[in-house]
Amino acid sequence: MGRAEARKDRKRGARRAKKAGGIRRFFTWKKVLGTFFGLCLLVMGVFVALYIWVPVPAANAEAKLQSNVYRYSDGTIMARSGHVNREILPLSKIPKDVQNAFVAAENQNFYKDSGVDFKGTARGLLNTVTGKGKQGGSTITQQYVKNYYLTQDQTVTRKLRELVISIKVDRKYNKQDILAGYLNTSYFGRGAYGIQAAAQAYYGVDAEKLSVEQGAYLAALIQAPSQYDWAVASDTSKKLVTDRWNYVLDNMIEMNELDQAERDAMKFQKPKAPKGAAGMEGQTGYMVEAAKAELRKQGVSEADFDAGGWTITLNIDKKRQKALEKAVERQLESKLDRKKNKVDATLQAGATSVDPKTGKVVAMYGGQDATKHWTSNATRSDYQPASTFKPVVLAAALESNSRTQDGKPITPSTIYDGTSKRPVKGSTTPFAPQNDLGRSFGPISVQQAMQNSVNSVFAQMLVDVGAPRVKETALDMGMEDKGGFDERPAMSLGVMGASTMDMASVYATLDNHGKKVTPTIVKSAEHKDREGGRVDLPEPTEEQVLDRSTADSVTKVLTGVVKNGTGTRASNPNYNAAGKTGTSEKNRSAWFVGYTPELSTAVALFGESPDGGRQVSLTGTANAGRASGGGFPAMIWSDYTLGALGGGSDADFDLEIDPDDAYVPPPTDSPDPTPTPTKTPTTPSKTPTTPSTPPTTPSTTPPTTPPTTPSTSPPPITIGPPDPGGDTEGSDGGADGGSDGGADGGADGGADGGSDGGENGFLPPRP
Repeated sequence: MGRAEARKDRKRGARRAKKAGGIRRFFTWKKVLGTFFGLCLLVMGVFVALYIWVPVPAANAEAKLQSNVYRYSDGTIMARSGHVNREILPLSKIPKDVQNAFVAAENQNFYKDSGVDFKGTARGLLNTVTGKGKQGGSTITQQYVKNYYLTQDQTVTRKLRELVISIKVDRKYNKQDILAGYLNTSYFGRGAYGIQAAAQAYYGVDAEKLSVEQGAYLAALIQAPSQYDWAVASDTSKKLVTDRWNYVLDNMIEMNELDQAERDAMKFQKPKAPKGAAGMEGQTGYMVEAAKAELRKQGVSEADFDAGGWTITLNIDKKRQKALEKAVERQLESKLDRKKNKVDATLQAGATSVDPKTGKVVAMYGGQDATKHWTSNATRSDYQPASTFKPVVLAAALESNSRTQDGKPITPSTIYDGTSKRPVKGSTTPFAPQNDLGRSFGPISVQQAMQNSVNSVFAQMLVDVGAPRVKETALDMGMEDKGGFDERPAMSLGVMGASTMDMASVYATLDNHGKKVTPTIVKSAEHKDREGGRVDLPEPTEEQVLDRSTADSVTKVLTGVVKNGTGTRASNPNYNAAGKTGTSEKNRSAWFVGYTPELSTAVALFGESPDGGRQVSLTGTANAGRASGGGFPAMIWSDYTLGALGGGSDADFDLEIDPDDAYVPPPTDSPDPTPTPTKTPTTPSKTPTTPSTPPTTPSTTPPTTPPTTPSTSPPPITIGPPDPGGDTEGSDGGADGGSDGGADGGADGGADGGSDGGENGFLPPRP
């Protein structure tokens, strides 16, 4: 080798040595290790900073949402409702084997770990950064933190917060609390949040009754609720969830929480097919809404209900509720053809039954189905109660010791002029109401006028008492001024708005010897997660709003309506009853309100156009004549009352009646006090008198001559659809037409209004 080549080799070696020395200067083992430990310290520092800086937040709003549970008075569940279908349970209510199934499925080291899986979290972070989806090995604690404190967002920030909070939660709470939180916040599909809702949704049982096999399916399901729901899963998904079910049980064996022999005997239990939204169909929705309305009056807001967690026990008696529903079905719905009969299609039925001693609403009928017709016919007050208001007029007269225009005390024995279209005397508002079908009764006692629902008598009585005094009595007895409570003679015919609950309350006051008892549907309301979460409900009102003698006298009069008057279809030898029928203007509503010593019940029918707005006539219901108060409503009332009383009762009204207010029948040698109604109005005799309180206009004294014997007997008791004759009251509709005419300001207008109403209420003669 020449010197020139040697020099070249030395230069190349020098260059290689120089190059190698430069790399070693920057990447020595010491420097690499130093950098690695430096990064570790940096990460640790950041983590410590995050641990200090990131607090455990308050629970997110949705994690605390629960369903509300509604129960009958005996404690059995009526329904659940709420935006989130969840009922939080303590861990003690969840079988131990089911708890272990979830641990086996999601986190076998749950009882040993510190709340996090760093490897799984790192994998989850990497998947999030690279956009590979949601998969990642979170612990049960981490999943609980995500559900309860955070959101479902898949971001690096949320993952880091989840990591820190999970460690803090694991240190702060025991494993049982964390597992309970996880089981109560996880989503299982089918709208079910938490294991209680899931157990009901998939197997129709409470969580505490889940088997190991069922629990293993729910534990497998939680990984992919939509994909693994057996009802909608593809064949592939069914295989996947079955494999995962086996995986869960095999893991339980590894954990020594399941014997191999037991495992070998287990078979996959297919969940039930999903059902619709639970519980608001039929009558349930009406009762739940009535309970909520009552609690809103006590300060429970809609937001409180939406948050859930309430257990609300109603006063509804399960057996009596069923009796009411069956009575409506037997006596009304079974006779209707809602598809082919246009009138039947417009008919709405409503009812409320109240315990007159306590005010408890023990049964309620709001309509065909709360999911089809949401407006409750039990609590709506847009229809007139018609002649069921007449007992209030009599109660006001007796309570205030009122007198007729000629100064005679008003009692059940007082004789009035029952001439149809007779103008009232003593009123500045002209009013000439028409009686049923234009019938004139001539001289008639108050007792007989109530039994035959004679409009002209009670219009005059209201004027004699004074409209303001009658209204005051009505409000005292339980009615509310919801519109139409104008102080005019037409008030006597019940032209104001009222609900079946209102009227059941009014008659309960009579039944309770003049003591007012406010109807209440809520027995108790508690929120399990609130300190002092029990709502303080008002005590039933026990104010004596009527003298006992007044209330008992009206009760005695109303027993005559059931025995011999327009309400005979409500009578039954197995119970003692009092009540009153009512049919409003143009037959748009028909009522029977009655009571026994144990129950006060109002039943009503309403004519409502299919669009839910306009009030329409009930004439032609079930292809019969007018659906009067003495027809379907009285029959429903009787059927329900018999069932609600367990087949009957021998309880009698305990009446204490002032002798001055007692009905005194005429002497035996006098004619029967029921007069012969005529189509031709008679002219009342006019006798100048000097009443104790001078009237504003000259008074007219009704004849005092004993009435003649009737030519027809009271309608017989029947158990079937109303016959073409209906009850004898019927055309309160006509009378109310008259009231409208009278309100417009003239006797002629009132008479014309009555004629129109009476024509609308015309019935063919009895066969």
